[in-house]
Amino acid sequence: MSKQLQEAYIVSATRTPIGKAPRGMFKNTRPDDLLVRVMQSAMAQVPGLDPKLVQDAIIGCSFPEGAQGLNMARNAVLLAGLPNTIGGVTVNRYCASGITAIAMAADRIRVGEADVMIAGGAESMSMVPMMGFHPSINMNAFKDENVGMAYGMGLTAEKVAQQWKVSREAQDAFAVESHRRAIAGQLAGEFKDETTSYDIIDRAPNLATGQIDLKTRTVDRDEGARAESSMETLGKLKAVFAAKGTVTAGNSSQMSDGAGALILVSEKILKEHNLTPLARFVSFAVRGVPPEIMGIGPKEAIPAALRAAGLTQDQLDWIELNEAFAAQALAVIQDLGLDPSKVNPLGGAIALGHPLGATGAIRAATAIHGIRRRNQKYGMVTMCVGAGMGAAGIFERM
Repeated sequence: MSKQLQEAYIVSATRTPIGKAPRGMFKNTRPDDLLVRVMQSAMAQVPGLDPKLVQDAIIGCSFPEGAQGLNMARNAVLLAGLPNTIGGVTVNRYCASGITAIAMAADRIRVGEADVMIAGGAESMSMVPMMGFHPSINMNAFKDENVGMAYGMGLTAEKVAQQWKVSREAQDAFAVESHRRAIAGQLAGEFKDETTSYDIIDRAPNLATGQIDLKTRTVDRDEGARAESSMETLGKLKAVFAAKGTVTAGNSSQMSDGAGALILVSEKILKEHNLTPLARFVSFAVRGVPPEIMGIGPKEAIPAALRAAGLTQDQLDWIELNEAFAAQALAVIQDLGLDPSKVNPLGGAIALGHPLGATGAIRAATAIHGIRRRNQKYGMVTMCVGAGMGAAGIFERM
């Protein structure tokens, strides 16, 4: 006998500031500590909710090893001082790990298996290198029919730029605008509601006393956005992935560190505890594309998520399209005819950073708080994914 799905609601959504990797503000900060901070903050933002009601924590991470290995989700639950009755699972869908974690948590609620869930993502690209410490690629990936699997991300961006005819000038202009919007957003305080500050402890030897001096500084601002970014400065950068290419460090996403967390609940919990929802989880979709043009993935995932939601593209008010590369973001915008004014209103990963498995949760917090501030209705988070995928999730302001 079929059972009617419940609704899943977001009652808090927060994130750390995003640090630059590998030498930025979080270079010595463990990703599980970042995750602990946002878990605690997300729970504190719902004071009427007893932590004992949380059933599970689903956390995304692109390279779950080293400092972010050993099932970071469960470890963070315990380190955060949350009840040990809460489970934890770490999931990996590369750059879509965070949004996948949210969708999985929402699904547990929608099918009636849970009433309160934590979802999010965490990633340190300072402590865990891209591809991990000991990458081992199946040699069959290098066969002609599979070789797209072996392409580096930058090379796939070059393939997209060629196929969709995205010029170097267009990519650089997109990057400059990303920085402009991010700086404007920071100056206007647009990130305040979604950001949880983090205290960094700096240690330095004191030769006079023979002791270690401790200094604490609080960070609450993303450190990647550059006010000085211009067509002139970006135009001087050389292509790094192909000899005659157009993809540069300046029109690509930044390597970053960060974490995000959301609390999702059922309608029953909303009513019983008199909670005010920020948003309703509407739909999620993931689709595959040829690995050699993985950047185009959102062009397949976005229509699928809209169909699942029963919405049309023009009903979207806010679109967080992860800027893995300007080339792929522009190709998706061009292919689907997205309204550029609705795409990344506060800048994207080129300016703000892209901490891989955390990005989906971080950008979900941005979209959810953004549509609330501007009294808009629907927000979307979407991104391309390594090995040839696209993912998209839709939220409705309540």
